[in-house]
Amino acid sequence: MVLATAGVVLVDTMIVIEAVDTGCWNALTGQLRVVTSAECVDELRRGDASGPGYVPVSDEDIRRATVREVSPQARVALQLRYPDAQRLDAGERDLLAIAADLAGDFFLCSCDKAAVVAAQSLGLLDRVVSLEALASSVGARPGRPFRNQYSERILGVWRTSLVLS
Repeated sequence: MVLATAGVVLVDTMIVIEAVDTGCWNALTGQLRVVTSAECVDELRRGDASGPGYVPVSDEDIRRATVREVSPQARVALQLRYPDAQRLDAGERDLLAIAADLAGDFFLCSCDKAAVVAAQSLGLLDRVVSLEALASSVGARPGRPFRNQYSERILGVWRTSLVLS
């Protein structure tokens, strides 16, 4: 898997937050064509600044990625292909709608198991990548270790479980 040459890397809200918090965001967006959905941007802006563990993501951080709107038709098309789409977080749902419509070389980065399950159902499991693998592909060194759900190890466990079930 050669991530550094990927055409597009789709990232969800939690990936942006973890990448900013670990200091990897600028390296990722500087070397990869990072795309997120407008819904993910809305989620980033709705964060509770007074909450524990809040990580501020600035407008400058957001501008480092391409933000794509998702049409109602794309959401319906996803729902037809994946009937459980309404159970997904809105940001991940929209990223999967983008992914389901993309052609060419792209990857999807999400730390949400439900999104990984949906990707598998859509035939996109081989395009799912961990934040740890993305950071490694561009030579980024996180300022702290990634949390467990962002690791290649956990994604590998999820992939194996899905393939064997």
